[in-house]
Amino acid sequence: MTTLWDTTGTAVVKALAAERRTGGAVTSGIALTLVVVVDQKDVEEAEEAATIAASRHPMRMLVVVRRQLDAPVPRLDAEVTIGGRLGPGESVVLRMYGRLGLHAESVTLPLLAPDAPVVTWWHGQPPEKIAYDPLGVFAERRITDVVRAADPNQALHQRADDFAPGDTDLAWTRLTPWRVALASAFDGGRHSATGATVCGGCNEPSARLLAGWLTARLGFGVGVDGDDAEPICGVEVDFDDGKTTRATIEGSSLVLRREGQQDSYMPFGERPLGELLAEELRRLDHDQVYAEALSAATGVTGLEDRSPVRQHIWHDPALAEPQNG
Repeated sequence: MTTLWDTTGTAVVKALAAERRTGGAVTSGIALTLVVVVDQKDVEEAEEAATIAASRHPMRMLVVVRRQLDAPVPRLDAEVTIGGRLGPGESVVLRMYGRLGLHAESVTLPLLAPDAPVVTWWHGQPPEKIAYDPLGVFAERRITDVVRAADPNQALHQRADDFAPGDTDLAWTRLTPWRVALASAFDGGRHSATGATVCGGCNEPSARLLAGWLTARLGFGVGVDGDDAEPICGVEVDFDDGKTTRATIEGSSLVLRREGQQDSYMPFGERPLGELLAEELRRLDHDQVYAEALSAATGVTGLEDRSPVRQHIWHDPALAEPQNG
């Protein structure tokens, strides 16, 4: 590991090259560059999750920590590691002070792995507009998490308003077990669904996305029945033969009950953040199903027609209009 204090982007590039020369086979087979954008208070959690993802996907990890944007003097500290504490691949932790944090791409761009796709993950408050952040503009895939927003319900609408192909959100990734279980309810296809309800909070993003996914798949409106932000506890699907299929959580299992058939059980529990991130890194193309679910959940149309290419919009948080009241 090489640690650089009050350094420059050029020195970091040279340090990474030096570490790679001594890294041998560890440095081969890089499949992507993961750019992690995080505040100092959440660095440990983000690094732990990214390390899990790095153990499953060969990557170069760039952790961008924006600190003290109001610091009078810009400064860069860096930690360069090959096969160290952040997984078997290459990692660079960049701590940026002062106005340098608003120009993080000037340091990050030269560190991207050549000829490899770029994924940017914001672990914290999602950007109001991803185009405000150049670290998202140059990425093919962009991962947010509306659950970490001050108002997750409003943040979900903002993700639809700001959507471009290549965007995804971990509120969607958390639905994978539900989608797998419900998809099995339609095996055989002998009967058509006539109605469905998601039991969960009407202001819970994952519940709304699950209802949006069912709406897009089934071709009719699916509602969310529950108070405020309670998590998903079940789904009911009615079929044209008068039978009902129910998916519910019982203890540590997700149970699928279909009339006339044996109950189906699958393990269900809160997955670690690193597993969610690793799942999203399995695919580096546009997630059309997520776009359809997001559109149905928020009522924002035309998401598929938008360009996947973003243009940077300069945004200085220091010049943001003050909040009234």
